[in-house]
Amino acid sequence: MNQKDLRLPYFFAVLNAVIIGLSFLFAKLSLEYAGPLDTLSFRFTASFIVMSVPVAFGWVKLSYRGKPLYKVLLLATMYPLGFFTLQAFGLQHATSAEGGILYAFTPVVTMVVASLFLKETTTVLQKLSIFLSVFSVVFIFVMKGSSIDLSNMTGISLLLLTCVAFAGYTVLARSLSKQFSPAEITYMMLGIGFAVFLSVSFTGHAASGTLHRFFAPLASGTFIVSILFLGVLSSLVTALTSTYILSKMEASKMSVFANLSTIVSMAAGAMFLGEEITLYHLIGSVLIIAGVIGTNRLGRKKAAARMLKTDRVKA
Repeated sequence: MNQKDLRLPYFFAVLNAVIIGLSFLFAKLSLEYAGPLDTLSFRFTASFIVMSVPVAFGWVKLSYRGKPLYKVLLLATMYPLGFFTLQAFGLQHATSAEGGILYAFTPVVTMVVASLFLKETTTVLQKLSIFLSVFSVVFIFVMKGSSIDLSNMTGISLLLLTCVAFAGYTVLARSLSKQFSPAEITYMMLGIGFAVFLSVSFTGHAASGTLHRFFAPLASGTFIVSILFLGVLSSLVTALTSTYILSKMEASKMSVFANLSTIVSMAAGAMFLGEEITLYHLIGSVLIIAGVIGTNRLGRKKAAARMLKTDRVKA
């Protein structure tokens, strides 16, 4: 695929990083009014309802007949079900800083999984660029005084599994992009997330007689705005664009863009929460960007040569 064809995937990848970076701010706001599971219920309810409107009116065409639906079910168990469940329970036993550090390793896990199941290859320089991006995120957290408490293996294990779940989702979604449209994959994912999270949360409140607590956050305008951002932009839009990106770009290349969200999160914290930006934040940000650019550019000549060689063999 030439450079012009990649402009839109690159734009969507950066857009996703911006949305995910801002989602941390809105997640913090929403958690002031509701617990993690209730927040996920409202989040996926909003995303599923919004996408159901164009589907109901026929503006978005879906066709699942004759397609391997079980693969999309497997995809949904990784993301959103597996990822968010593991993250929620992992953060109960670990700090958000530990979560940020461990999540930074997702591109490395994705690179390994993609090489095993999709046979994706990366050059030495691309591998170094991925590690540079990961190191830069860890560098920022460590300079802030954060660290990983190795005595807390439960939280660490669960948070590491979120990396595996997201890597599995990325790799499987790229594979399914040949059989399903981005809208078909996204609608099933959001529908499963909506049904499962809402059922578990609603049933839990009903059993404990606290249904009034489930609906109470809806009285807050801040909560509603936060849920709309998390549901419509952070869940629906990113799911659609991620599936599109993975139909055009290798999983290992796309996953490294996730670390750009750290830069956006820092900027949002400085603008809206008054958090301090220091020299090490700037150094880390430059290194993250360098890692992303290196991952997506340093292997291009080799990939082009490989495609040319393949074409000659076919000829």
